[in-house]
Amino acid sequence: MAELPLPLDDYKRYGRQMILDGISLPGQVKLQQASVVVVGAGGLGCPALQYLAAAGVGTLGIIDHDVVELSNLQRQILHTTDRIGMQKALSAAQAIKQINERTKIITHTCAITSENAYALLEPFDIILDCTDNAPTRYLLSDTAVALHKPLVSGAAQKFDGQLCTYNLGEDGPCYRCLFPNPPSPEMAGSCQELGILGAVTGIIGNLQALEAIKIITGLNVGKPSMLVFSALSPTPFRSFKLRSRRESCPACGTEGKKQGSIRETDYVAFCGGPRPDWVSRGLKEGDPDRRIQAKVSLETAQNRVADIVRKELKSILESKPEAAVIDVRSRMEFGICHLPNSINIPIQELVANPQACLPNEAETTETYIICRLGNDSQIAVDAIQSAGARTGVLKDLVGGLRAWTRDVDPNFPVY
Repeated sequence: MAELPLPLDDYKRYGRQMILDGISLPGQVKLQQASVVVVGAGGLGCPALQYLAAAGVGTLGIIDHDVVELSNLQRQILHTTDRIGMQKALSAAQAIKQINERTKIITHTCAITSENAYALLEPFDIILDCTDNAPTRYLLSDTAVALHKPLVSGAAQKFDGQLCTYNLGEDGPCYRCLFPNPPSPEMAGSCQELGILGAVTGIIGNLQALEAIKIITGLNVGKPSMLVFSALSPTPFRSFKLRSRRESCPACGTEGKKQGSIRETDYVAFCGGPRPDWVSRGLKEGDPDRRIQAKVSLETAQNRVADIVRKELKSILESKPEAAVIDVRSRMEFGICHLPNSINIPIQELVANPQACLPNEAETTETYIICRLGNDSQIAVDAIQSAGARTGVLKDLVGGLRAWTRDVDPNFPVY
């Protein structure tokens, strides 16, 4: 008998997909010989890696510099509680080995940058963008163009997701063709700020794996399109035909001015700078007449009880029950946890009509604004003062409710 192209037990392992028209034995051999690199072992990367390994892709690359955290486990399904603190790339590799011991796994626990992108991605046939920030998306797209490799890109936030394959075929557009101008960093929200349903990342990540499998086996039709998913829509999947490659695109076009080399491009600067560190911004003390600490140490207050009462919200709420506390988080967040006797007025409502939202001045001369991290509360104070809506004490909480948990009540939930 002639030598088999696959190990004998692979015929049983992959038999259910090998009997499909368009895959069969040649398609399975292509999968075994193929290599796919997944950039980001998070909500999108985990399901993509899981199904690529299960389908028999011979070599998988994993690039991720982050570590597993408790908040990841709701959607990043390859990681487990006992691997919290482990590098995500290594955690994902460990899980994949339990799914398919024959898959060759190449891990990189460094961040992908303009300096190393070409070297990290060049060995692979297909690139999967499972990241969550604009600078990396542009970097991956430009590198895919330079390497002449298809880029399967996924995105997910809240209840919605998006899938698109770039640089595919003769005239497939790249990411720059569709999005020549990046959004400002302040407008590019993350899952931490906007929220995400874990099953949505699972759907998009699985679709990324499916697209990679179709490209490898020749089942992809080669026509550029974008798939948009909305979990709450009566028609959750919609597909849009994309324009061909933009001739004036500085990355993949044939006309106009070309951008510099990838190594010379500062992708963070191109996208308007780094994503804001909202935690650090909320912790800036600022004007003591406008901001108040959750709790002040005796050293900070110079051992004077009067200083503590004046500077910390904890003592004020204990000594002045008439003081008003306005929580400007969304109603959903307020429902998760809130301080006793606080009033919920979402930031959008307060900014739209500050005067109507505040308690009657006759009832209280002290008002304290709180939010999750201490950023929206500053916006609220600015709106109230700009509207001339208050003359009494008006301050917001430095660091928001995150600081309250850290400094006052460790049992107050952090989410």
